[in-house]
Amino acid sequence: MPVMRVDMIKGRSESQIKEILDIAYDVMLQSFGAPVGDRYQIVTQHAANEMQVLDTGLGFTRTEDVLVFSLTTRPRTTEQKEDFYHRLMNQLQQKVGLRPEDLVINLTTNTDEDWSFGMGKAQFLTGDL
Repeated sequence: MPVMRVDMIKGRSESQIKEILDIAYDVMLQSFGAPVGDRYQIVTQHAANEMQVLDTGLGFTRTEDVLVFSLTTRPRTTEQKEDFYHRLMNQLQQKVGLRPEDLVINLTTNTDEDWSFGMGKAQFLTGDL
């Protein structure tokens, strides 16, 4: 049950944003084995000067197409995480032409008690999910 936040520089069309989100959702289902309908995605668009996303000394250059994916998720294996990183990069490169250097992903892990999907309940703990 990841919450997926995507930060990007303003300028993409509504259809481009939808395609990015659809790709990320499909990859998440494949890599994490999440159930269909487990979709929580939030896009935030920024002016170019509001995003400083450098390379951490890796020797490549980012462009204004940079996407930063921040996911909050239940615990995942190292293999699932690496599969997600690789699949997402491949799919975004193939389907929307995103350069691999323009993709940043970070995962923050939490546990079942950290989720409420509404009604003031912890549905993972109550057995509703």
